[in-house]
Amino acid sequence: MVIAHLSPAWRAALTEFAAWLVVAGMSTASRSLRCYHIRRLAEHVTATPDTVSYDDLVWYLEAQTWAPDTRRSNRASIVKFMTWMHVTGRRVDNPAALLPTIRVPAGVPRPAPERVLRTALIGADERARLMVSLAAFAGLRRGEIATTRGDQLADDYDGPVLRVLGKGGRTRLVPLDAGIAAQIAARGQGWTFPGQIDGHLSPAHVGKIVSRLMPGDWTAHTLRHRFASAAYSDARDIRAVQELLGHASVRTTQIYTAVPDGARRAAVAAAAAGYNLQAAG
Repeated sequence: MVIAHLSPAWRAALTEFAAWLVVAGMSTASRSLRCYHIRRLAEHVTATPDTVSYDDLVWYLEAQTWAPDTRRSNRASIVKFMTWMHVTGRRVDNPAALLPTIRVPAGVPRPAPERVLRTALIGADERARLMVSLAAFAGLRRGEIATTRGDQLADDYDGPVLRVLGKGGRTRLVPLDAGIAAQIAARGQGWTFPGQIDGHLSPAHVGKIVSRLMPGDWTAHTLRHRFASAAYSDARDIRAVQELLGHASVRTTQIYTAVPDGARRAAVAAAAAGYNLQAAG
Protein backbone atom coordinates (compact mmCIF):
# COMPACT_ATOMS: atom_id res chain seq x y z
CA MET A 1 0.00 0.00 0.00
CA VAL A 2 1.76 3.15 -1.23
CA ILE A 3 1.06 5.98 1.25
CA ALA A 4 4.48 7.64 1.54
CA HIS A 5 3.21 10.88 -0.01
CA LEU A 6 0.56 11.34 2.71
CA SER A 7 1.08 13.28 5.95
CA PRO A 8 2.34 11.29 8.95
CA ALA A 9 -1.09 11.44 10.61
CA TRP A 10 -2.88 10.05 7.58
CA ARG A 11 -0.16 7.42 7.00
CA ALA A 12 -0.48 6.13 10.56
CA ALA A 13 -4.29 6.09 10.51
CA LEU A 14 -4.47 4.37 7.13
CA THR A 15 -1.93 1.71 8.10
CA GLU A 16 -3.87 0.91 11.28
CA PHE A 17 -7.19 0.95 9.41
CA ALA A 18 -5.85 -1.48 6.81
CA ALA A 19 -4.71 -3.85 9.58
CA TRP A 20 -8.16 -3.65 11.18
CA LEU A 21 -9.81 -4.57 7.87
CA VAL A 22 -7.61 -7.68 7.70
CA VAL A 23 -8.66 -8.73 11.21
CA ALA A 24 -12.30 -8.01 10.28
CA GLY A 25 -11.99 -10.59 7.50
CA MET A 26 -12.52 -8.26 4.56
CA SER A 27 -11.32 -9.61 1.23
CA THR A 28 -8.13 -8.32 -0.40
CA ALA A 29 -10.08 -6.64 -3.18
CA SER A 30 -12.45 -4.91 -0.75
CA ARG A 31 -9.58 -3.78 1.50
CA SER A 32 -7.76 -2.34 -1.49
CA LEU A 33 -10.85 -0.44 -2.59
CA ARG A 34 -11.62 0.97 0.88
CA CYS A 35 -8.03 2.07 1.45
CA TYR A 36 -7.84 3.58 -2.03
CA HIS A 37 -10.93 5.67 -1.29
CA ILE A 38 -9.45 6.93 1.98
CA ARG A 39 -6.12 7.76 0.30
CA ARG A 40 -8.06 9.87 -2.22
CA LEU A 41 -9.82 11.66 0.64
CA ALA A 42 -6.50 12.32 2.39
CA GLU A 43 -5.07 13.84 -0.78
CA HIS A 44 -7.96 16.30 -1.13
CA VAL A 45 -8.49 17.63 2.40
CA THR A 46 -6.14 19.74 4.47
CA ALA A 47 -7.37 18.44 7.83
CA THR A 48 -5.91 15.46 9.67
CA PRO A 49 -7.94 12.27 10.31
CA ASP A 50 -8.85 13.43 13.83
CA THR A 51 -9.90 16.94 12.76
CA VAL A 52 -11.61 16.42 9.40
CA SER A 53 -15.16 17.77 9.71
CA TYR A 54 -18.61 16.90 8.43
CA ASP A 55 -18.40 19.90 6.08
CA ASP A 56 -15.04 18.65 4.76
CA LEU A 57 -16.61 15.30 3.90
CA VAL A 58 -19.67 16.83 2.25
CA TRP A 59 -17.46 19.17 0.19
CA TYR A 60 -15.24 16.28 -0.90
CA LEU A 61 -18.11 14.03 -1.98
CA GLU A 62 -19.86 16.89 -3.78
CA ALA A 63 -16.77 18.18 -5.60
CA GLN A 64 -15.95 14.97 -7.47
CA THR A 65 -17.34 14.33 -10.96
CA TRP A 66 -18.42 10.80 -10.12
CA ALA A 67 -21.31 8.63 -11.20
CA PRO A 68 -23.84 8.06 -8.37
CA ASP A 69 -22.63 4.49 -7.80
CA THR A 70 -19.01 5.64 -7.41
CA ARG A 71 -20.07 8.40 -5.03
CA ARG A 72 -22.04 5.90 -2.96
CA SER A 73 -19.06 3.51 -2.80
CA ASN A 74 -16.73 6.29 -1.64
CA ARG A 75 -19.27 7.39 0.97
CA ALA A 76 -19.41 3.82 2.30
CA SER A 77 -15.62 3.75 2.67
CA ILE A 78 -15.57 7.10 4.47
CA VAL A 79 -18.34 6.02 6.85
CA LYS A 80 -16.46 2.81 7.65
CA PHE A 81 -13.18 4.67 8.24
CA MET A 82 -14.67 7.41 10.40
CA THR A 83 -16.75 4.92 12.39
CA TRP A 84 -13.56 2.94 13.05
CA MET A 85 -11.81 6.14 14.17
CA HIS A 86 -14.65 6.90 16.57
CA VAL A 87 -15.27 3.48 18.13
CA THR A 88 -11.54 2.89 18.69
CA GLY A 89 -11.15 6.20 20.52
CA ARG A 90 -9.05 7.90 17.86
CA ARG A 91 -11.55 10.75 17.77
CA VAL A 92 -14.43 11.74 20.05
CA ASP A 93 -17.04 12.13 17.32
CA ASN A 94 -18.00 10.60 13.99
CA PRO A 95 -18.32 13.30 11.30
CA ALA A 96 -19.60 10.75 8.79
CA ALA A 97 -22.58 9.67 10.90
CA LEU A 98 -24.92 12.21 9.32
CA LEU A 99 -23.70 12.02 5.73
CA PRO A 100 -26.79 11.82 3.50
CA THR A 101 -27.59 8.54 1.84
CA ILE A 102 -26.69 8.57 -1.85
CA ARG A 103 -29.42 7.22 -4.04
CA VAL A 104 -28.42 5.42 -7.21
CA PRO A 105 -31.00 5.43 -10.02
CA ALA A 106 -32.30 2.04 -11.06
CA GLY A 107 -29.94 0.69 -13.67
CA VAL A 108 -30.74 -0.48 -17.16
CA PRO A 109 -28.60 -2.75 -19.34
CA ARG A 110 -26.05 -0.77 -21.32
CA PRO A 111 -23.90 -3.27 -23.22
CA ALA A 112 -21.08 -1.77 -25.27
CA PRO A 113 -21.81 -2.28 -29.00
CA GLU A 114 -19.69 -4.74 -30.94
CA ARG A 115 -18.26 -1.93 -33.09
CA VAL A 116 -17.01 -0.21 -29.91
CA LEU A 117 -15.46 -3.45 -28.67
CA ARG A 118 -13.72 -4.00 -32.02
CA THR A 119 -12.36 -0.44 -31.95
CA ALA A 120 -10.95 -1.01 -28.47
CA LEU A 121 -9.30 -4.30 -29.36
CA ILE A 122 -7.76 -2.92 -32.55
CA GLY A 123 -6.36 0.19 -30.86
CA ALA A 124 -4.99 -1.52 -27.74
CA ASP A 125 -1.49 -2.64 -26.95
CA GLU A 126 -0.99 -6.15 -25.57
CA ARG A 127 -1.60 -5.22 -21.93
CA ALA A 128 -4.70 -3.10 -22.59
CA ARG A 129 -6.12 -5.71 -24.99
CA LEU A 130 -6.00 -8.27 -22.20
CA MET A 131 -7.85 -5.85 -19.88
CA VAL A 132 -10.55 -5.31 -22.52
CA SER A 133 -10.82 -9.07 -23.08
CA LEU A 134 -11.25 -9.83 -19.39
CA ALA A 135 -14.12 -7.34 -19.19
CA ALA A 136 -15.84 -8.21 -22.48
CA PHE A 137 -15.24 -11.97 -22.67
CA ALA A 138 -15.07 -12.94 -18.99
CA GLY A 139 -17.26 -10.27 -17.35
CA LEU A 140 -14.71 -9.16 -14.75
CA ARG A 141 -15.09 -5.94 -12.77
CA ARG A 142 -12.35 -3.28 -12.91
CA GLY A 143 -11.11 -4.29 -9.48
CA GLU A 144 -11.05 -7.96 -10.45
CA ILE A 145 -9.04 -7.17 -13.57
CA ALA A 146 -6.62 -5.08 -11.53
CA THR A 147 -6.02 -7.94 -9.07
CA THR A 148 -5.76 -10.76 -11.61
CA ARG A 149 -2.81 -13.08 -10.98
CA GLY A 150 -1.20 -15.82 -13.00
CA ASP A 151 -1.33 -18.22 -10.07
CA GLN A 152 -5.14 -17.91 -10.09
CA LEU A 153 -5.31 -19.89 -13.34
CA ALA A 154 -6.34 -23.52 -13.23
CA ASP A 155 -7.52 -26.24 -15.61
CA ASP A 156 -11.09 -27.48 -15.30
CA TYR A 157 -12.35 -30.62 -17.01
CA ASP A 158 -13.50 -28.56 -20.01
CA GLY A 159 -10.75 -25.94 -20.20
CA PRO A 160 -8.95 -23.13 -18.35
CA VAL A 161 -10.63 -21.22 -15.52
CA LEU A 162 -9.66 -18.16 -13.50
CA ARG A 163 -10.24 -18.01 -9.75
CA VAL A 164 -11.70 -14.57 -9.07
CA LEU A 165 -12.13 -12.97 -5.65
CA GLY A 166 -15.11 -10.65 -5.99
CA LYS A 167 -17.24 -8.42 -3.81
CA GLY A 168 -17.98 -9.61 -0.32
CA GLY A 169 -15.01 -11.97 -0.38
CA ARG A 170 -16.92 -14.37 -2.64
CA THR A 171 -14.70 -16.54 -4.85
CA ARG A 172 -15.90 -17.81 -8.21
CA LEU A 173 -14.38 -19.78 -11.07
CA VAL A 174 -14.76 -18.09 -14.45
CA PRO A 175 -14.15 -20.18 -17.59
CA LEU A 176 -11.66 -18.51 -19.93
CA ASP A 177 -10.95 -18.64 -23.63
CA ALA A 178 -7.70 -20.54 -24.09
CA GLY A 179 -6.06 -17.56 -25.76
CA ILE A 180 -6.87 -15.23 -22.85
CA ALA A 181 -5.61 -17.80 -20.36
CA ALA A 182 -2.35 -18.09 -22.33
CA GLN A 183 -1.88 -14.31 -22.23
CA ILE A 184 -2.31 -14.26 -18.44
CA ALA A 185 0.10 -17.19 -18.03
CA ALA A 186 2.67 -15.44 -20.22
CA ARG A 187 2.72 -12.51 -17.80
CA GLY A 188 3.94 -14.70 -14.93
CA GLN A 189 2.58 -16.15 -11.70
CA GLY A 190 2.25 -12.83 -9.88
CA TRP A 191 0.15 -9.75 -10.62
CA THR A 192 -0.91 -9.70 -14.26
CA PHE A 193 -0.95 -5.89 -14.23
CA PRO A 194 1.81 -4.73 -11.85
CA GLY A 195 1.53 -1.25 -10.38
CA GLN A 196 2.18 0.89 -7.34
CA ILE A 197 -1.09 0.21 -5.48
CA ASP A 198 -0.42 -2.87 -3.35
CA GLY A 199 1.74 -4.21 -6.18
CA HIS A 200 -0.92 -3.96 -8.89
CA LEU A 201 -2.74 -1.26 -10.85
CA SER A 202 -5.68 0.41 -9.16
CA PRO A 203 -9.21 -0.31 -10.41
CA ALA A 204 -9.56 3.36 -11.39
CA HIS A 205 -6.43 3.21 -13.54
CA VAL A 206 -7.63 0.05 -15.27
CA GLY A 207 -10.90 1.82 -16.00
CA LYS A 208 -9.09 4.81 -17.51
CA ILE A 209 -6.94 2.63 -19.76
CA VAL A 210 -9.98 0.78 -21.10
CA SER A 211 -12.21 3.85 -21.48
CA ARG A 212 -9.59 5.71 -23.50
CA LEU A 213 -9.70 2.97 -26.12
CA MET A 214 -13.43 3.29 -26.73
CA PRO A 215 -15.24 6.13 -28.53
CA GLY A 216 -17.94 8.08 -26.74
CA ASP A 217 -18.72 7.45 -23.09
CA TRP A 218 -18.38 3.67 -23.10
CA THR A 219 -16.50 2.17 -20.14
CA ALA A 220 -15.08 -1.07 -18.79
CA HIS A 221 -18.37 -1.54 -16.94
CA THR A 222 -20.34 -1.44 -20.20
CA LEU A 223 -18.06 -4.20 -21.48
CA ARG A 224 -19.17 -6.23 -18.44
CA HIS A 225 -22.76 -5.50 -19.50
CA ARG A 226 -21.80 -6.68 -22.99
CA PHE A 227 -20.53 -9.96 -21.58
CA ALA A 228 -23.68 -10.49 -19.51
CA SER A 229 -26.01 -9.73 -22.41
CA ALA A 230 -24.10 -11.95 -24.85
CA ALA A 231 -23.92 -14.82 -22.36
CA TYR A 232 -27.65 -14.61 -21.62
CA SER A 233 -28.56 -14.31 -25.30
CA ASP A 234 -26.79 -17.59 -26.06
CA ALA A 235 -27.78 -19.81 -23.14
CA ARG A 236 -30.87 -17.96 -21.78
CA ASP A 237 -29.75 -19.14 -18.33
CA ILE A 238 -29.92 -16.17 -15.97
CA ARG A 239 -28.59 -18.22 -13.03
CA ALA A 240 -25.47 -19.18 -14.98
CA VAL A 241 -24.87 -15.53 -15.87
CA GLN A 242 -25.41 -14.55 -12.22
CA GLU A 243 -22.68 -16.96 -11.10
CA LEU A 244 -20.30 -15.84 -13.84
CA LEU A 245 -20.71 -12.18 -12.83
CA GLY A 246 -20.42 -12.92 -9.11
CA HIS A 247 -23.73 -11.30 -8.17
CA ALA A 248 -25.34 -12.10 -4.84
CA SER A 249 -28.82 -11.58 -6.31
CA VAL A 250 -30.27 -12.49 -9.69
CA ARG A 251 -32.12 -9.15 -9.57
CA THR A 252 -28.78 -7.40 -10.03
CA THR A 253 -27.95 -9.68 -12.96
CA GLN A 254 -31.19 -8.67 -14.66
CA ILE A 255 -29.96 -5.07 -14.73
CA TYR A 256 -26.91 -6.20 -16.70
CA THR A 257 -28.63 -8.36 -19.29
CA ALA A 258 -30.32 -6.79 -22.29
CA VAL A 259 -33.24 -8.81 -23.65
CA PRO A 260 -32.08 -10.36 -26.97
CA ASP A 261 -33.50 -8.98 -30.22
CA GLY A 262 -36.67 -10.80 -31.16
CA ALA A 263 -37.09 -12.43 -27.75
CA ARG A 264 -40.21 -10.45 -26.84
CA ARG A 265 -41.91 -11.24 -30.16
CA ALA A 266 -40.93 -14.90 -29.81
CA ALA A 267 -42.46 -14.94 -26.32
CA VAL A 268 -45.72 -13.46 -27.62
CA ALA A 269 -45.76 -15.96 -30.49
CA ALA A 270 -45.24 -18.83 -28.04
CA ALA A 271 -48.15 -17.61 -25.89
CA ALA A 272 -50.42 -17.49 -28.95
CA ALA A 273 -49.29 -20.79 -30.44
CA GLY A 274 -52.16 -23.07 -31.37
CA TYR A 275 -54.77 -20.35 -31.59
CA ASN A 276 -56.25 -18.78 -34.73
CA LEU A 277 -56.48 -15.23 -33.40
CA GLN A 278 -57.85 -13.79 -36.64
CA ALA A 279 -60.74 -16.27 -36.59
CA ALA A 280 -61.32 -15.58 -32.90
CA GLY A 281 -61.68 -11.87 -33.66
